[in-house]
Amino acid sequence: MDSQGIVLPPPVYVYVDGERVATYVLEPAGHTDIDVVMCHGTPWSAYVWAGVAQQIGLGRRVFLWDMPGYGQSMVTDAPVDLATQMSRFAVLQSQWGLTRPHVIAHDIGGAVALGAHLLHGREYASLFLWDIVTLDPWGSPFFRLVADNTEVFEQLPDPLHAALVREYIAGAARHRLTDNDLDELTRPWLGGAGKAGFYRQIAALRPEHTRPVAERLSQVRCPTRIGWGADDPWIPVEQATQLRDLLPDRRDPVILDGVGHLAPLEATAAVTREIEDWLGVTR
Repeated sequence: MDSQGIVLPPPVYVYVDGERVATYVLEPAGHTDIDVVMCHGTPWSAYVWAGVAQQIGLGRRVFLWDMPGYGQSMVTDAPVDLATQMSRFAVLQSQWGLTRPHVIAHDIGGAVALGAHLLHGREYASLFLWDIVTLDPWGSPFFRLVADNTEVFEQLPDPLHAALVREYIAGAARHRLTDNDLDELTRPWLGGAGKAGFYRQIAALRPEHTRPVAERLSQVRCPTRIGWGADDPWIPVEQATQLRDLLPDRRDPVILDGVGHLAPLEATAAVTREIEDWLGVTR
């Protein structure tokens, strides 16, 4: 575990299609014309990329966001399905003034980034996709159980809910996460709005919203690389090769031995090196 529990600066809130969205922009000390956007997955927030972003941002502008329904962008009644998040991400890039950023995405953030590209016409300088949710089947047995019984889980007493969320998040990693990382990832899901939001976002995530993206993977229009934890307990590493074979840019995936689903936190230094090398090649 080499995440140092680095935190992001206070969020800057913007409105995307009427929803208040927490965003973070890391500016380098000197001039740069390289823009990098990082997308998180579920049940995470932009925090999952914090350590990597700090290093990548030493020589580039780095943009992050908490998708509505996550982190500091918690919502109570706005849609949080993947189709809506894809559209929001496309709009947000326009609001940031970005035309061809490098995009780095994890988990359902990969589906969101691909959807903005393939379904909403956003252009990227490159894509680096880590342990992404796109190909069927996806969703752990627990994930599917909650999705099918949301109203039951919402009735859990708060202490049991907190323990469940913490163990669920910890179970994504191959080895123990730091207490700080667990605290940061768990905190948004506690309390009334957080508890309801946790089960609500699970219920909203459906494979029918990733299938139109999966069907168009051969139409990706930028250099693309895939990264994966060899011991990912949520999405089998075999999907890395399957994705590679469906993309026009069939580069060999980066496979990190001894790493689970949370590579940006479990192997921050290794992920940073791979992204630095990738940005150097695709600039």
